[in-house]
Amino acid sequence: MGQQDNLAGRELERLAQVIMPGGWAVERERPIATLLGSCVAVALYDPALKLGGLNHFMLPCFNRSAGRSEVDALLAGDFAMEALLNAMLARGAKKARLVAKAFGGGMVVSSLDRSQIGQRNVEFTREWLAREGIALQASDFLGQWSRKVVLDPRTGDVFCKRAASTLAISQRIESREQAYAETIAAPKPKGNIELF
Repeated sequence: MGQQDNLAGRELERLAQVIMPGGWAVERERPIATLLGSCVAVALYDPALKLGGLNHFMLPCFNRSAGRSEVDALLAGDFAMEALLNAMLARGAKKARLVAKAFGGGMVVSSLDRSQIGQRNVEFTREWLAREGIALQASDFLGQWSRKVVLDPRTGDVFCKRAASTLAISQRIESREQAYAETIAAPKPKGNIELF
């Protein structure tokens, strides 16, 4: 990446809407950014509309069980990918024109490495895109580092900055991912109203 690209990436990051695990956004103008550890982010882009979207998921699939909120489902790739695709289509995108770029699956969180969650997220991502017929134009997967990802929805460019897995970065990512893992595992109190 040249100096000009670095400057463009930093300016986009400054202006970006940041999404957290379980989040997604579709934009025409405003950049979208996220920070990844073992999670995966997929950017979808419709070049004819100049419309882009980005999601961030923590697990490949949502496992339904008693007391689990449907909101937790967006933490899983199967729901997060459908939510992003449907949001793109609702804004006028055509599935046949969509292209994808995907990032993440790093092994930076020691407590999650044993389950190979990063590898499972990457495999899910490749399989889902292939099944839906959406070309994966670029990817940066796996490794021992975290990633800052910024999508420019005006062009479909995605800037990916790798960060060495320092203790501080790992702890920050682990804290975020662990907080979401706990919300998934915790039973929901009875009597709550869930919106759908």
